[in-house]
Amino acid sequence: MQVLVVGAGVVGLACARALALKGYEVIVAEATNAIGTMTSSRNSEVIHAGLYYPTGTKRALHCPRSRRMLYDYCISHGVPHRKCGKLVVATNDKEAAGIEKIYKQSQINGCENVELIDAATAKRLEPHAYCVTAMLSPETGIIDSHSYMRALRGDLEDLGGMVAFNTPIDRLKLTGESWAVHFGGADPQTITFDAVVNSAGLGAQKLARATEGYPPERVPPLYLAKGNYFSYGGRPVFSRLIYPVPIPGGLGVHVVLDMGGRMRFGPDVEWIGTEDYQVDPGRGASFYERVRGYWPGLPDNSLVPDFAGIRPKITGPGEPQADFMIDAPEHHGVPRLVQLFGIESPGLTSSLSLGEEVAGYLSR
Repeated sequence: MQVLVVGAGVVGLACARALALKGYEVIVAEATNAIGTMTSSRNSEVIHAGLYYPTGTKRALHCPRSRRMLYDYCISHGVPHRKCGKLVVATNDKEAAGIEKIYKQSQINGCENVELIDAATAKRLEPHAYCVTAMLSPETGIIDSHSYMRALRGDLEDLGGMVAFNTPIDRLKLTGESWAVHFGGADPQTITFDAVVNSAGLGAQKLARATEGYPPERVPPLYLAKGNYFSYGGRPVFSRLIYPVPIPGGLGVHVVLDMGGRMRFGPDVEWIGTEDYQVDPGRGASFYERVRGYWPGLPDNSLVPDFAGIRPKITGPGEPQADFMIDAPEHHGVPRLVQLFGIESPGLTSSLSLGEEVAGYLSR
């Protein structure tokens, strides 16, 4: 079976690898000139433990499972990563109640080694952090996402697959037993495939609407939630990731550490109407306020606008966060077509397990 995967982000590449491991001929079509240029490279690069996600959701299923798979994958493929651990900190009694709730959910989700700790213990672990109570997640880590995606691409190519760059798709049409895929770009043409996986991220809804035969009412709305990051000008003061209690739309402005030893803060949540990756320096004031909640010693004039990413959300401001949406033939009735919508955090962590689920739908 010949399968087209649309989108060479981390989830698309993981799907392509999983399909190739099943013996399928796989081509990944990427509209840009490189892998992982959008959401996959504009995030915190965190390997999430799976603490927060509601019982019965795909997030709760895939994140802890895939996190274990991902650590093994990093070791076997030489992908730079570090299991640095994470503190979720409460700075008042109301937030302390939130910590208790997160801890209970982490136990339901099967997250290993998570523990509630008091302020004194947290202070010994991270002397610069302020809290009244905290939760320690030793299994949380960081990863070089670009190295990870290069490894996924390498696996795909070793298995006979390939990535086609600068290859946007204008339209999909089911013709008999095949999918006619109309490619745009510098060399427009139509090629047929046996199956299609739409992992186009921010472009998934547009492609779904251009898929003849796919019920348009199944295409969810797309909301753009921009996440801004600010870098810290001094030497890092934390050895672990420090997270506040989550806020609506995200996990809050947290300490971001990378494999290069740098420390950043982000992301916030800025609802926008069109794609825009510029970081407004004026948002720095709110960053100082939020960060000083758990790091009172943050110096003045130490934060610099860094980068921004956009979460492809399928629920908007004030609405409960939606789960990953994986729409397969057994759901929508269109043969050999899998649509992925709203794959945001923890999409990177969940990628290997998500790839196996997608491959499972097509192998059935």
